[in-house]
Amino acid sequence: MNRMGIVGRVWHMGGTDALVPFTIPVDERASRIVQLADAIQVSELVYLATCNRVEIILVGDGQTSMDTYRDRIFEHLTDRRSVDGDARRVMRAWVGEGAAEHLFMVASGLDSAQLGETEILGQTQSAYELARGLGLAGPRLKRLFQSAVRTARKIHRTTGVGKGKVSLSTIALKKLRRGLEQRPGMVALIGILDMTRNCGRDLQKEGIATLVVNRTASRAEELAREIGAQSCSLEEFRRRPPKLAAILTATGAGEPILRQKDLKRIASVAGSAVPLIVDMGVPPNVLPEEASEAGFERVGMDEIVSAALSGREGRVTEVARARECVDRALHDLRKSMAERMVAPVIVDLRERYRRQAKRDVETLLRRKLPELSESDRRVLREWADSLARRLAHIPLTGLRSLAVERGLESVEAFAGGADVGLLREVYETIDRTGDPPSPDEVS
Repeated sequence: MNRMGIVGRVWHMGGTDALVPFTIPVDERASRIVQLADAIQVSELVYLATCNRVEIILVGDGQTSMDTYRDRIFEHLTDRRSVDGDARRVMRAWVGEGAAEHLFMVASGLDSAQLGETEILGQTQSAYELARGLGLAGPRLKRLFQSAVRTARKIHRTTGVGKGKVSLSTIALKKLRRGLEQRPGMVALIGILDMTRNCGRDLQKEGIATLVVNRTASRAEELAREIGAQSCSLEEFRRRPPKLAAILTATGAGEPILRQKDLKRIASVAGSAVPLIVDMGVPPNVLPEEASEAGFERVGMDEIVSAALSGREGRVTEVARARECVDRALHDLRKSMAERMVAPVIVDLRERYRRQAKRDVETLLRRKLPELSESDRRVLREWADSLARRLAHIPLTGLRSLAVERGLESVEAFAGGADVGLLREVYETIDRTGDPPSPDEVS
């Protein structure tokens, strides 16, 4: 587990604007994640970016420190050298069980600005699926993410921390509704992400006219059909915007999608009631200064996150129960991984007991009991084999517990002297495939 690590930048480390240098635009993500893995020299990597975090989950080579990986990630994403601890100041790092715990907290919404946020689980799964499709999620990350998803689902099912609709898009929608009280009319949803999709469904239930806008017109049409809305391409929207009461935008673009000339055109159509802009983009889809100059009221991610933070107190009482779920899941993951790693050693040691017992019985029969009948010989051999199994049970049970509680280093200290070659074979197979050899390969 100590080869797994996470390097990230989170919402509470300088606000959402601080995430921008580390955020890879959605349409560039597939190619650039592969480049990132190459640049930092790892074979397993998942890139998770949301409106309030960027996390790089990786499996190292067992020799390179997580601080070194952090420097490499910082330099690759920002395109500048990490000097005098730059990377350490702006990016946090977690290693081994600490990394697993952090991912469990993230997937469960326990590390979100909106405590118990539910959308983050889907984003976590999507990030893993992208990495798996690119060949960057091997057996270690597969087990880690499967465990994180199970833990998050259990927390949402058995505790009140995620009760109801808990997400930043819920807060964004509340701000949108308040704006519509002052200026009723059509709402434009720009971008096809879970946030805009969820808001669109809610707006349509309330009978609010909605326009879905996207760079790709066909994707806008698809969501529009789903929620019963109108649609158009982003280019068409820029050229001929309709009269609007509000705009909610959430895209993964690497630069603003509406510039000042676009905003002026939208304002001219709207007349005196300039639309409210709710911008959930990171980086911003609409620059705050350009919105202000064009006379728009803009609500950005910093305001949405601040509103989320103010509502955390009501869910704090459920956090203890959720943390218990995380602690149990960590223990189960540690146990599972340790048992998989130590299984070949246990199989080999058990077979050693049996082989030694067999050799001793054959020596006894040859030297001391040559007159025994074949049936008596068979009974003696079976008894010796059963005794060897029983005698092996206590130390092997202890060895398994040692691996779970103290790690594989303690197993190496216990069994390394008995057969360094066996342990070397086990660890080399783990390094090559991410999994220990099966019992058939080592017995």
